Amino acid sequence: MRNLLYGFVLFLAGQTLIWFQTNLQFINTWAKEHPFLMSIIFSTPISYMFIKATGFLADYYDGAIWPGRMIGFGSGMIVFAFLAYLILGEGISAKTAVSLVLATTLVLIQVLWK
Repeated sequence: MRNLLYGFVLFLAGQTLIWFQTNLQFINTWAKEHPFLMSIIFSTPISYMFIKATGFLADYYDGAIWPGRMIGFGSGMIVFAFLAYLILGEGISAKTAVSLVLATTLVLIQVLWK
């Protein structure tokens, strides 16, 4: 169970960093003017988090990598929507709400159905 929790937390952290890496340009002038430096600053920590998250989840799921991929994808959708709403003020349309329900369902299926 610990590997599931560690993997999930690392995916959430990595998805959060990716959101800032790609969207900080809309908030901060320096980030907009220095995309190459933004890629260098964020790439190693994000990659490391995703590699470790994938390893933890593969261990939890007895070597299977598909569940971790689904958890990573679903958590990315959820983090993106939350941060876009919270920081950029983007609303949640009906289409986005349905997509979030599906992403949440995807994560719950992987976590609850082993």
